[in-house]
Amino acid sequence: MITLLTAGAVPADNLNVLVLANDADALEAPLEGVDRIELNFPKFTDGRAFTQARLLRQRRGFTGDIRATGDVLVDQLVQMYRVGFSSAVLKEGKDPADAERQFARYPEFYQGDAVVTQPLFART
Repeated sequence: MITLLTAGAVPADNLNVLVLANDADALEAPLEGVDRIELNFPKFTDGRAFTQARLLRQRRGFTGDIRATGDVLVDQLVQMYRVGFSSAVLKEGKDPADAERQFARYPEFYQGDAVVTQPLFART
């Protein structure tokens, strides 16, 4: 499950953070020494960060924190997890309990993804 943070309550840390622009090529981004990559959702209809996260996890093999920022809505979190996000800053006014219920509703998926690569039939 994704680590959920609320807007305005993001703890300060001493990590090396790369903020990747939406139009940046995730395959070309310099990742040496990077602990966390922040991918922004400028509005909920802009899904470029989903592709960037998947490329960073699957093709680049990035194992650090990939954080969703910006217009992050509860109904997007399950798909964010599946493409490789490990943390998300919820949009102001969104309840983390609602997000946790989303994950409880969808505990497994038939298809493989960036986190669990094997399909369900191969896991049982």
